[in-house]
Amino acid sequence: MTVGRKKKGKKLDLEGGHTEAPWRTFLDSREHESRTFLKAALSNVSLLANVCHQISEGVVFYGTENALKMPHRELACDEYLAHSHYITGTLSSEEAAFPLAYTVAIHKDFDTFARLFRAIYMPQNVYCVHVDEKATAEFKEAVQQLLSCFPNAFLASKMEPVVYGGISRLQADLNCMRDLAAAEVPWKYVINTCGQDFPLKTNKEIVQYLKGFKGKNLTPGVLPPAHAIGRTKYVHREFSANNISYVIKTGKLKTPPPHNMTIYFGTAYVALSRGFINFVLQDQRALDLLSWSKDTYSPDEHFWVTLNRIPEGVPTSGSTRPRPLQTWDRELRDGTQDPESSWPRPFVEFQDEKVSKMFMQKL
Repeated sequence: MTVGRKKKGKKLDLEGGHTEAPWRTFLDSREHESRTFLKAALSNVSLLANVCHQISEGVVFYGTENALKMPHRELACDEYLAHSHYITGTLSSEEAAFPLAYTVAIHKDFDTFARLFRAIYMPQNVYCVHVDEKATAEFKEAVQQLLSCFPNAFLASKMEPVVYGGISRLQADLNCMRDLAAAEVPWKYVINTCGQDFPLKTNKEIVQYLKGFKGKNLTPGVLPPAHAIGRTKYVHREFSANNISYVIKTGKLKTPPPHNMTIYFGTAYVALSRGFINFVLQDQRALDLLSWSKDTYSPDEHFWVTLNRIPEGVPTSGSTRPRPLQTWDRELRDGTQDPESSWPRPFVEFQDEKVSKMFMQKL
């Protein structure tokens, strides 16, 4: 699919001759956009009418193709938005007053990403997309063309060659979060996602759910279970060559965590307040933990939850007192999670067959 940039309105003649009034040019541009949108809408109506007629004649349709197939022809942005049924206006005052930020980490499957982006897109939110530096040039160009249609979406200013289970995956999110922290949109929470996620809830339902936490961060976690202790006990190294990348565990022991921190283990997918993001990007404790985590395995599964459980001085962590030391058996296996950090995420994770409330993962 190729998506073109927005068509510009008529230019003013500033070199003599007849000059149109600025307001007339603006109206002409709006009229053109309205006609284009109406044309696309009528096309959809005509297609639907044709399908309904065939059904009434007894024609049977089989689901051999995805009904959400993306257009694969040259489209101007206004045509693309109409054709793909994007929401282009804020749907409620509640949502307008509670904008969200999203990070999306992707490396392949453009059509899957396009469907995810359309599903989570709202004009009052802001979106940062991180494309794996190793992705193909064609994939990068397709993503860039799509995002060029939206003033509130952009590529991360710095791309990482992502290695699954390595520090580069966490750094990809951090790069986007740094960009989002500088955004003018007054977002309340940032939600990190990947290209195989898909929402199960509407934007309004997600907003209402997050508002209930009154600014607290959502980072569920426990003390590391036995199978995860080695992730931070031993030094790990990223390896990438010949289109193969992975993390190698060495036999070298790591130094203790900085600032006498207790390391927790939890989900890599979280919802974080803007104040907490500023803390992560600027506080020395957060910077030291990030540095210490660079040679651990899957650091995104301990970084957020560990920082959010520092006993004091963490914005909107939910508590200024030390939390009980939850364990794998106590919190995750028997379902009695810490109420201050539970996060029924808006994704379901097919990989481990655990269903969260708002998103699904691994399409």
